[in-house]
Amino acid sequence: MSEALIHRVKELEAELEKLKSQLKERGEAGKDMELTSHVNTDCRPDGNTSNNASSSKKGKKASKERPFDFSAHPRRHVALRLAYLGWAYQGFAVQENTDNTVEARLFEALLKTRLIQERQTSNYHRCGRTDKGVSAFSQVITIDLRSTQFGGGLGVTLPENVDAGIKNKASASELPYVKMLNRVLPQDIRILDWAPVAEGFSARFDCQSRTYRYYFPRGSLDVALMADAAKRYEGTHDFRNICKMDVGNGVLQFQRTILSASVKPLQPQQISSADQYELFVFEIKGLAFLYHQVRCMMALLLLIGQKLEAPEIINQLLDVQSNPRKPQYSMAVDYPLVLYDCHFEGVSWRQDSEEVNHVLSALQQHWTQSAVKTHVVHGMIRGLEAIGGVSSDHCWLVEGSRQKNYRPLLERPCCESLESRINHFVKRGRLEREEGENRGEAVHRGKRSKHSHNSPSLPVSAETPSSKQSSNQKAED
Repeated sequence: MSEALIHRVKELEAELEKLKSQLKERGEAGKDMELTSHVNTDCRPDGNTSNNASSSKKGKKASKERPFDFSAHPRRHVALRLAYLGWAYQGFAVQENTDNTVEARLFEALLKTRLIQERQTSNYHRCGRTDKGVSAFSQVITIDLRSTQFGGGLGVTLPENVDAGIKNKASASELPYVKMLNRVLPQDIRILDWAPVAEGFSARFDCQSRTYRYYFPRGSLDVALMADAAKRYEGTHDFRNICKMDVGNGVLQFQRTILSASVKPLQPQQISSADQYELFVFEIKGLAFLYHQVRCMMALLLLIGQKLEAPEIINQLLDVQSNPRKPQYSMAVDYPLVLYDCHFEGVSWRQDSEEVNHVLSALQQHWTQSAVKTHVVHGMIRGLEAIGGVSSDHCWLVEGSRQKNYRPLLERPCCESLESRINHFVKRGRLEREEGENRGEAVHRGKRSKHSHNSPSLPVSAETPSSKQSSNQKAED
């Protein structure tokens, strides 16, 4: 290589190093300028430590967090009908010791959608309180929800100082209550439809009847005997021996009217079948129900179906003069029970066909999974029977274990009497005694649950077994 070429290469290398040095200096200067710019914008004399961009972001965030002005919107008293699978919940009503209830999820959705401001001012009533593990196809609540109807309408309350021009303007379509709530509720809780109702309308006190269904397999039960026994529940009776007496909450009157009671095959065309896996349903319709009443009624039917008790045991337990104290027995389990219908007169339910199909699709998915699992287990049972396995005739629908030597109900130890329970809660301050008319004595509700703010606080009197039951009694199971 010639000396001239070598000299030229060295010159180029020197030039390259010079360029690199210049680029490095410019990069450091740029960083210094950027840092200085940040310092100048962040450390202002007025103490504002945010630059323009961050101020804009914070402004948007502050705007989003601005309180929603419920006073600028009409309120509408509506009825909501909902279905839920209660197997994963600790009951319908809110409880102090758990938030895993259907009602808790429902109010979370109502607050999230800003349909209500708070429960305490929502004018809320429920039709019934289903127990832990119990499902519903037609539970109904009434509540005041945010509305778009400035022009008024059934159940609408306008905000104060509404401009006359706004009031006379044609109302927009109502908020899509069903769709709004179903988009934020769990999949096993679904709103079916809604209805506008008068301001004084109550899901609890205006319900005309409630229908429960309890599903069970035939097994070794005498279902014809059970059907005969179920008819004995019909009419107006004192059910203190066929429920859990909820005296501590002021339930002191146990007469209830049962409109119909039946035991029928789920598929009527299979009525002559003797298959132990065939499903039946105990359906009962009444004006109102007591705490655990349906599960106690079903427990007695299961004892009768096993021929451990005669159908006459129902008549004997309904005779509170001869049997004033409830014999100790276990209830039927919770998961087969469904609050199937709550009937109201004059309510025009509004359905959204798209939402109905959406709910139907969700239920079909639940059914597919459950049906397939059922047949997987059933196939295993058949396989064991095929190799000589003997099926048990044990009834799996009663809580607790079955005694080897059955003891008839009327020979068992009894629970406390109604009067004894009343005295117990009077001493604890939960109930109060007062002298009533004609020197009679009335018992009044004392302390109340923090969740019962919407329940009427009228005094409840201890009544005789001959007193007539009002259709306004609280429905519970």
